[in-house]
Amino acid sequence: METADILTIIGGIGGIQGFIELVKWWCSRKVHDRQDVADVVAIENENERKQVSWLEARLAERDKKIDAIYAELRAEQTARLEEVHRRHEVELKLAEAEVKKCHKRGCTDRIPPSDY
Repeated sequence: METADILTIIGGIGGIQGFIELVKWWCSRKVHDRQDVADVVAIENENERKQVSWLEARLAERDKKIDAIYAELRAEQTARLEEVHRRHEVELKLAEAEVKKCHKRGCTDRIPPSDY
């Protein structure tokens, strides 16, 4: 192959500028591949960050619901404990009244004796 044939082929492909672009592409193909991989990795990382943010928001909502349920539970437990304490007070007053009950009516020698 002669020099004139080579120059004709190069001229048909795009001339000197086409040859220069071919050489640039050949030298920078690995750089472009790395940039493409970096772009894909960046997009994947952004998607993962969005997913993590969504999951954190969902977890925060569930925590609020759980806190509300626990507050309701504590309020119900407090109400029930107050009811139990009130009933025990009434039972104690009833037991005290039963102890102080007089078995003899209208006498001074009370059974059981009391100091009131």
